[in-house]
Amino acid sequence: MPQCEMCGSKRPSLTTVKVEGAELELCDDCKEFGTEVRTESSSSQSTKYSTSSSSGTSGSGGSSGSSSTSGGTASSSSGGSSRRRRDMFDDMDEIATDYDQRIREARESRGLSQEDLAKSLNEKASLIRKLERGDILPSDEVQRKLERELEISLVEGEDTGDSEWSGGSSTTTTLGDVVKRKD
Repeated sequence: MPQCEMCGSKRPSLTTVKVEGAELELCDDCKEFGTEVRTESSSSQSTKYSTSSSSGTSGSGGSSGSSSTSGGTASSSSGGSSRRRRDMFDDMDEIATDYDQRIREARESRGLSQEDLAKSLNEKASLIRKLERGDILPSDEVQRKLERELEISLVEGEDTGDSEWSGGSSTTTTLGDVVKRKD
């Protein structure tokens, strides 16, 4: 007897339901947590990605049919398009790796102590010490305050990071070409 993948109860029949992007075999009590998946399209998807016609017809079991469906869906979403999907991190600026040195040098060039800088930013001196040691990353608000007060930029230059990866024609780039070792 099949078992519900959410609550574990054994039921004579289960329904394929999509819950937060995952297709699960659920009982009638748990299927309300997701959206029911149509079963007629699952047989066409399983034969679309199968290597032989016999494997598409032999999958008559309920759970084996859903596993081939989820495999087919994953293949089409990841392999179907050559472009990477945009996410929230694409719009974010990347903090420079030497932000601690930039802050310290700008503060010292203005003749300010850590305490003086902290007062002008309305922040604690301990925060400035941690930032200059590189122990913590500045929050967006503190970053804006520092950039405005010290007239510096704590953001990586866009042309340096993007130009390395934008070409895509060089297939001989290895991890050793990109990573800098700390010896």
